[in-house]
Amino acid sequence: MNRTLLQIKILYDSMGKSEKRIADWLFEHSDEIIPLSITELAEISGSSEATIVRFAKRIGFSGYQEMKISFAQESGKKIINKDISRNDNCMDILDKISNEIYCSLEMTKHAIDKNSLEAAAEAIMNCRNIYIFGLGNSAATATDAAHKFLRAGCHATAYCDNHMQAIAASHLGEDDVAVGISHSGSSRDIVDALKISRDNGAATICITNYGKSPIIKQSDIVLCTRSQETEYSILGLNSRIAALAIIDSIYTYIICKNGDKAIEEVRRAEKALQNKKY
Repeated sequence: MNRTLLQIKILYDSMGKSEKRIADWLFEHSDEIIPLSITELAEISGSSEATIVRFAKRIGFSGYQEMKISFAQESGKKIINKDISRNDNCMDILDKISNEIYCSLEMTKHAIDKNSLEAAAEAIMNCRNIYIFGLGNSAATATDAAHKFLRAGCHATAYCDNHMQAIAASHLGEDDVAVGISHSGSSRDIVDALKISRDNGAATICITNYGKSPIIKQSDIVLCTRSQETEYSILGLNSRIAALAIIDSIYTYIICKNGDKAIEEVRRAEKALQNKKY
């Protein structure tokens, strides 16, 4: 028995009924926890998201994500890429990662709902302001999205600080759109920012990994990525590329639909940047 399961066993008698249901499930299925969101584990174990967080803290972790990492490490599972070995050279690794990115893009094409994708593009194209929220690994994706939409003539801003996200969300209204980017769908700050945005009347969009998660509950439009890495990986490496592909698709849609106006916006941006290059 690994250390995490041993700690659960030691504390089992002090747990409430809901926490014991989580513990009982983990005793039988600890190797299956890695691809599960907190929402999915709550459903499987017959508990709630809040109970799972409380359970994780009881056994010594800061939250659900840290508990998952512990299970991954103690089970011996690789949490970066299951096919890469220590004997691979850099070119071997590039080849394997490229193959996984290709698979991730193909899986995302099948997972995403085409009506939701078009609805998201229309909402972004026709809104007053677009605020894009991302933290950690998703921060760069949020910044890229704001950069693309701004070039297309949209009023887009990326917020990658949790305090600024809450402040910005509080100023959105009915003519605005908030986009939350979270691979896990369980980033509390991103979910909270979308909730604040929605409560103030803004349309909310999320870009997240396929499956049930807290972010979906606060999103009017859900855009799903999907990749094999989620079967064994804590990090969303390939899914980040899929999220960027979704953003590029929306950007290109806006350019195509706005015709000459959008092309002129892009040209104006390029002209403003001319003196930044040799």
